[in-house]
Amino acid sequence: MADSAFQLRCYSYLDRMQPQYAAFVGTITQGDLPTEGMASLYIEVAPGNEVFQLVDIAVKSTEARPGAQLVEREFGMFEVHSRSQAEVLEAGRIVLARLGLRPEDRIKPEIASVQVITNVDPYQAQLLNRFRRGSMLVPGETMLVLECAPAAYINYACNEAEKGASIKLLHVSSVGRFGRMWMSGSEAEIVAARNAATQAIEALEGKE
Repeated sequence: MADSAFQLRCYSYLDRMQPQYAAFVGTITQGDLPTEGMASLYIEVAPGNEVFQLVDIAVKSTEARPGAQLVEREFGMFEVHSRSQAEVLEAGRIVLARLGLRPEDRIKPEIASVQVITNVDPYQAQLLNRFRRGSMLVPGETMLVLECAPAAYINYACNEAEKGASIKLLHVSSVGRFGRMWMSGSEAEIVAARNAATQAIEALEGKE
């Protein structure tokens, strides 16, 4: 199935969805609702229309359930999850077998931008709170803004950041050319979250 025009842009396995991350996904998903502790798999491809067949293969062959299936101008992305890590891994194996690819054939993710903003101003907090779908940003907190490409990898970065630090998840966007996340907390915890997220992304193998 894979040819010169096809790209496996993201293949990202989350072994255990963290509490805030799972709660956030529940506010935006239009598919099966995930809960804390589930395993999850994100796959992003180009051309985008390929996701329809790939989701069909994954859900017919395993007990994994689809939470997202999105096609935008350039790319397509889908997510499946389950209480069973084995089912999610099997869904990924079946999809890759269909494509004739391995996880290492994905595009290697890159950090596009990392910003740590200390002592957030009340006016900026109010502006950002109008667009967030997660926790409120409180004036005086430190804020982390992280961007990566391909976009779907931001889900993995966010989940790993929550594992590594006590933070508040404000917003995650994983559609388009870049994925973005906003987090807030104390300066020390935000630095720990930044380090956990960037190290997780940089450790993933793939094609340059």
